[in-house]
Amino acid sequence: MTCPTLKLKKNEDRRVLAGHLWIFSNEVDTKSTPLSGFQPGETVTVTSASGKPLANAYLNPHSLICARIFSHHTRQALDSALFAARINQARNLRQQCFHQPFYRLIYSEGDLLPGLVVDRFDNILVMQISTLGMDIRQNDIAQTLDDLLQPATIILNNSTRARELEGLETFTKVIKGEAPDRLRVMENDVPFHAPAMGGQKTGWFYDHRMNRFALRKWIKDKTVLDVFSYAGGWGIQAAVAGARAVHCIETSETACELLRSNAQLNNVADRMHITTADAFDAMTNLKHANEKFDVIVLDPPAFIKRKKDVEQGAIAYQRTNKLAMQLLNENGILVSASCSFHLPREQHLKILRTCARETGHQIQVVEEGGLGPDHPVHPAIAETAYLSCFTVRMLRE
Repeated sequence: MTCPTLKLKKNEDRRVLAGHLWIFSNEVDTKSTPLSGFQPGETVTVTSASGKPLANAYLNPHSLICARIFSHHTRQALDSALFAARINQARNLRQQCFHQPFYRLIYSEGDLLPGLVVDRFDNILVMQISTLGMDIRQNDIAQTLDDLLQPATIILNNSTRARELEGLETFTKVIKGEAPDRLRVMENDVPFHAPAMGGQKTGWFYDHRMNRFALRKWIKDKTVLDVFSYAGGWGIQAAVAGARAVHCIETSETACELLRSNAQLNNVADRMHITTADAFDAMTNLKHANEKFDVIVLDPPAFIKRKKDVEQGAIAYQRTNKLAMQLLNENGILVSASCSFHLPREQHLKILRTCARETGHQIQVVEEGGLGPDHPVHPAIAETAYLSCFTVRMLRE
């Protein structure tokens, strides 16, 4: 196929040659190929300053990331055949790793489909499109998913903030079938209900699946505090794994109702204690009441969403982890997680060291986790490895 050319400035091809999929607007030779000359969503061939073809990409001239590469083969079209090949490739990986059809089916750049996320809940698919280039191909993507998987329902949850950066409206709608009141989820052989419409992200967070499974070894007959609980992904699984008591803190009453429902679903309601409150306030109250726990899980929302938030976000991470350490019994276990890409693992670990020192502890890192195999990391795109998770053991000085 022949596409219009998007020429890069001299020496701005190094990231592309290393396998990266993003082109920033300041990397483009706009004298030779002005961005205003392209149609939004158009397919282009990216070339070096010398004119050497490098890759094919779709383009949004109004976005900071003005082009996203979908193939390094310049004859490849962004069409149904490519979608089918990439979706099948992604599905094969998930089927090797999980024995039930509950997983992130498409992980954007990690599955070489930039701007597209699809979560699978058995015969229900929740699709999220964050870029203009994918948005104008929405029908082709949905049809390909329908042809390959024959889902009963496809929900388009386009509520992500990233769409605003691309000049796109945000909304959620059903594009095939009917949405149930709640999604059915199976994670680590534990059943859950999650919101079908209007929940956080696509309704569930599959990214911590392997870390939640790893938690089981620390749980038997222990008291557990699960902070930022949402629908109980950590807390319910801890109770099912044999925790003596699980205390959950969640600020959303809607999420707490879901938590109670999931506790009933798993017959662990008698061991669940649910508090609807701000996490910082609730943890401070527990500290003042001299409450102690054997295991604490901190899986907060992203405190650092943008680079300019790093300083304030790091303070929030330090505050929560310090409070958690003050609430742990001797030799207690803290699972400290972050989904902020702008908090590198080294800084996360530094925060844990600082909190340990300030609370009179030494810590042992006994486990380090990350994303599961349904979130494959693109080795050239650091942003695809956004999650860090440390399991540390507290030791008194």
